Amino acid sequence: MTQKIGVIIIHGAGTPTEDFAEALIARITKQFVKKISFDQAAKELVFEPVFWSAIFEQEQLDLWERVQQGADLNYQLLRKFVIDFMGDAVAYQPTVLGNQNYDKVHSLVAAAINKLRAKVGSHAPLCVISHSLGTVVASNYFYDLQYKRENIGAETNAQCGDTPLEQCQTLTLFYTLGSPLALWALRYMDFGSPITVPSASIHKRYPNLKGEWFNFYDKDDILAYPLKGINAAYQHAVTKDVAVNAGGLLTSWNPLSHNQYDEERGVIHPIVNGLVRTWKEMNVNSKSLEHPSHSSHS
Repeated sequence: MTQKIGVIIIHGAGTPTEDFAEALIARITKQFVKKISFDQAAKELVFEPVFWSAIFEQEQLDLWERVQQGADLNYQLLRKFVIDFMGDAVAYQPTVLGNQNYDKVHSLVAAAINKLRAKVGSHAPLCVISHSLGTVVASNYFYDLQYKRENIGAETNAQCGDTPLEQCQTLTLFYTLGSPLALWALRYMDFGSPITVPSASIHKRYPNLKGEWFNFYDKDDILAYPLKGINAAYQHAVTKDVAVNAGGLLTSWNPLSHNQYDEERGVIHPIVNGLVRTWKEMNVNSKSLEHPSHSSHS
């Protein structure tokens, strides 16, 4: 029995369709299968998308209707984009009041990881692929688990079990696509502290497992920034800032590239390489798993 890898995918700002991750999952799986000489390779990656922006969708639609009343607004498409993007960002921020959206969003992340645990086992390596504002959600979620547990809300706690996978102890691979994390760092003294990738405790279970944090950005994407230069902590935490040229003929040279990372080979291939290396370390280089309980469920 092999040890599968759990993968969560967290979308960015705006409200995509619920099947937003299917094309990305197909691309990653196809490349992974090509590189793994194993009959059931396609089943070795278990994906759980986190469709979090649905929490804000109706309120944003209501707001858009209200601000148009009695007003003749120009640039309606751009304004709608601003409401979608900035609306998600503003609504997500933690507040001193109860029933926080911050907690609601994080509870969906916790629920996705809980679902993974049932499919891949409590000790499976965790890979996180996040885009745009989703990189902020992912960073906040794992930072709270690693360093600031008092920030974890009641709804998130209710969804988060006490297994190593759910407690962020097996976080191995972190991929941020088109990330505005550099802007969020303005909230903190000296631009704050990043999460630790891989998790500090992972080598207690898997001493030879190599984690990584790749941050992909397009120079034409005005919402995405390199992270290693933010401060010494980010310099150490981020494995590599990767410049890519996301998008096609109409999008690769302008800010529309922000929504094209999941189609870029320069993004897909490094992610697949990380997954392949991790899977081989778990199942090939280590001839047998030390703990039978680490194996995924059949």
